[in-house]
Amino acid sequence: MTIIAVDDEKIALEGLVNTIRQVSPEADVYGFRKAKDALDFVGSHPCDVAFLDIEMRAMNGMELARLLKLKYPQVNIVFATGYDEYMSQAFLLRASGYVTKPVTREKVKQELENLRNPVPICQEKKLRVQTFGNFEVFYGGEPVRFFYSKTKEMMAYLIDRNGALCTNGELMAVLWEDEAKTGGHTSYLKNIRKDLINTLAKYGVEDAVIRQRGMIGISPQKISCDYFDWIAGRPSGLNAYRGEYMNQYPWSEFTHGVLEKTGEH
Repeated sequence: MTIIAVDDEKIALEGLVNTIRQVSPEADVYGFRKAKDALDFVGSHPCDVAFLDIEMRAMNGMELARLLKLKYPQVNIVFATGYDEYMSQAFLLRASGYVTKPVTREKVKQELENLRNPVPICQEKKLRVQTFGNFEVFYGGEPVRFFYSKTKEMMAYLIDRNGALCTNGELMAVLWEDEAKTGGHTSYLKNIRKDLINTLAKYGVEDAVIRQRGMIGISPQKISCDYFDWIAGRPSGLNAYRGEYMNQYPWSEFTHGVLEKTGEH
């Protein structure tokens, strides 16, 4: 579990970080006095829980919470403040918790035991895929890097297909649209298929890929994914959806429409 704490007062931040570490010694805890530094950090480090002061210079905790949720919709925001008048705003942001200072071990323990979006157990042994917002793949809390950008997009499409096997022709039509009609991407597709398998093999999770002659898919049982949790009706998946789905890929609009329509009922 990765936890960040943000408070522009040095003594308050040190006390908050120490308290979190005492309650959750297995977690990776990082403290920041500036909201900008926290945002820079989470740009490359997925965050599970964020303890935020509200009244801070430059950027207050409410605005920081909004920016964090845009990047990681499942992040659990816990406001740690000396004031109680912001509780209604915290509710509108769907914060996980709200504690008043002084922040004690008992208060932190209670918040971590009752997170709005449960942190996947043993996530270091599974891929964690984020589809709500921008599509990202993580392993052990770190982003997975593919050699080709198209490899990441292909994996996104396979996730979108929810375990269904996809043919090479279907993948080329999605990844290159009208260009696929020329047939010039057959060898490129072979390369990105190989890149997907080799990359996942580095993390010991190559069995997440299902292969048959001329077809490929992703096993939903082998990874942790917010979209799969949403399909299964799990609270973590239902709470994670905030109206965005694989923003960087135009072909995701059909599934996005289904998510929106379902959410209206």
